[in-house]
Amino acid sequence: MKTKTIEKLLHYVWKHKLYQSVELETTDGSSLEIIDPGILNTDAGPDFFNAKIKLGDKLWVGNVEIHLKSSDWYNHNHHQDEAYNSVILHVVESVNNREVKDSSGRIIPQWSMNIPQSIKEDYVLWMNSESNIPCLNRINELPEIYVNDWLSALLLERLERKNTQIQNWLEEYNNSWDEVFYIVLSRNFGFGINNDAFERLAKSLPLKYILKHSDSQLQTEALFLGQAGLLDADDIEDSYYQSLRDEYQFLSKKYDLSPLPSFLFKSLKIRPNNFPHVKIVQLAGLVRKQLRIFSCLLKETELKSFRLLFDTEIHAFWETHYHFKKAASFRPKKLGLSAIDILIINVVVPVLFAYGKKNRQEECITKAIGLLESLKPENNFIVNLFKRRQINIQHAGDSQAFIQLKREYCDQKKCIFCRIGHKLLSKLV
Repeated sequence: MKTKTIEKLLHYVWKHKLYQSVELETTDGSSLEIIDPGILNTDAGPDFFNAKIKLGDKLWVGNVEIHLKSSDWYNHNHHQDEAYNSVILHVVESVNNREVKDSSGRIIPQWSMNIPQSIKEDYVLWMNSESNIPCLNRINELPEIYVNDWLSALLLERLERKNTQIQNWLEEYNNSWDEVFYIVLSRNFGFGINNDAFERLAKSLPLKYILKHSDSQLQTEALFLGQAGLLDADDIEDSYYQSLRDEYQFLSKKYDLSPLPSFLFKSLKIRPNNFPHVKIVQLAGLVRKQLRIFSCLLKETELKSFRLLFDTEIHAFWETHYHFKKAASFRPKKLGLSAIDILIINVVVPVLFAYGKKNRQEECITKAIGLLESLKPENNFIVNLFKRRQINIQHAGDSQAFIQLKREYCDQKKCIFCRIGHKLLSKLV
């Protein structure tokens, strides 16, 4: 295992005092008592600040540096760095028979901290595991109340992460909530595979131009489809297509618009009803009533009312097509309930949460979380991984929390920073 990975484990064992805590001795035979491990430093300098230890009968307060072996002190040139003159203890797994000194020549006490074998075995197993979620088979060992408490924290983490992005967009768009809602809505119309492409589409097509033509379904659809690069074919004779193309050519010159390359919008392995063409015209229909939707977010309270906001109209051409060159049997192209709920989860909830945070309106935050708790759990790969282990996922708030767990902890191998990983590693079940 890589040195950095083992050092993270040493930090973890030190921080949570998971070592044997009786009759400790430094390498020179002095008795050692660890009163306070200090605060983990995430910047340059010693690993832990403001630790408190007792060496013999003397109390020391200062910093602690942790390495795999003693010689790493010199490998990292700490003996030449005055920032490490405040170190009161050098913690290592292997002493390496070498004393260490700071830049003033002072010998720094060392202590060899053995990682408990059970912790090391589990940690090594998880780090080397090819499983999507290394501890998945053991989560049910934990009390449900403990897992639920962690899920609540994970949900807030996820909402805060989305809030950070929304606040960044607010700065970019001069604190215009209308513009930001437009970006968030458009991005999520990519439904995963096309998120980045739909975000680029929205950023290349200013909202103010769309709203100037919101009374015309044809012009609005022309702006979106043309800007997506989907109106550049010369061999399509359909009158609707020709009308769209004519409108876009006029409007693109009027507003100095340059279309995106059409290859950005992926259609491989996508169901016909989710083809980019269909999603783009559905998005166009919703953006036409954009201002009404955003204003309603702040006053609506019922899930049913939020769902009705996503009812959209598109040209009749799309009832028998999902591509300009591909006709199909008649099928209404309205957004389905599951698609609407996904948009509520990924658009309405984050925007409400961010609006509440920005304007210190607790009722918006409460409404956002309440919406998640009123929706069924999402049906996706990550959620199903946990469901197959009979893990209780009650609502969309839980599914969002498990998505956060998987992406930010499991995928990143941050087991020691996860409350579930900590509980299982430290055998505190």
